[in-house]
Amino acid sequence: MAFRTFLSSLGINAPEVTTILESDEVRPGGTVHARVSVKGGGADVRVERIAVQVVTRVEAAEPTEKSWDNPGVVASQALPAFELAAAEVAEHRIAIDVPWEMPITHALGRRLRGTRAAVRTILEIDNAVDRGDFDEIAVHALPAQDLFFGAYESLGFRFDEAEVKTGRVNGGQNQTSKFWQELEFFFPADYGRGPAAQLETVFIARPDSLDLITGPHGPYPFDYAGLTLDTCAAWLDEHCRSLWRN
Repeated sequence: MAFRTFLSSLGINAPEVTTILESDEVRPGGTVHARVSVKGGGADVRVERIAVQVVTRVEAAEPTEKSWDNPGVVASQALPAFELAAAEVAEHRIAIDVPWEMPITHALGRRLRGTRAAVRTILEIDNAVDRGDFDEIAVHALPAQDLFFGAYESLGFRFDEAEVKTGRVNGGQNQTSKFWQELEFFFPADYGRGPAAQLETVFIARPDSLDLITGPHGPYPFDYAGLTLDTCAAWLDEHCRSLWRN
């Protein structure tokens, strides 16, 4: 379980909010389940809004490569306004559907450099807003995404970092999210590229299939059914040799 608590910064009499996640791990297309407990402060108040958000680090929104202050909201659930008496305790259960195009933070069970995701709770009283802190979660790759990561590794590609960007990716005809994630791999020497040459990869996932975009090429659709490490590696090797092998 992942636990997250913050005391509101809205004043000494403001409510205390605690968010408890059933799990701090999820996959694209999964669901984040949370229990939100609100304890009244020293006076009766009207809680205008409590929202629980799934957020991701967006490269262009941060001043440095490591900063994590201006996340993009990928999914959110909000509770309607309600009256909260002093010292009263109110509990609510929230389920947030994570989109299939959610940027991943882990592949093959390992953390990906440059990407972060979290759950954040927002409390609003009398138009004053407390956004609290981030409770980081791990967004694991879908099995098909893991297969392609494994294929890259088997061919000698080396993962560098991931970046989440805003807008539409070139080749993203099937993109529905306002965010897309670029995964950067160093080419192995076998493909005749320089030591700093990278292959940028984008996954656009759906319930039964995904699109693969490699650099300026694609989208290439792949059904999940029947996909194996060997078929991914064979396709990727032929694809890269036909386009980039000197």
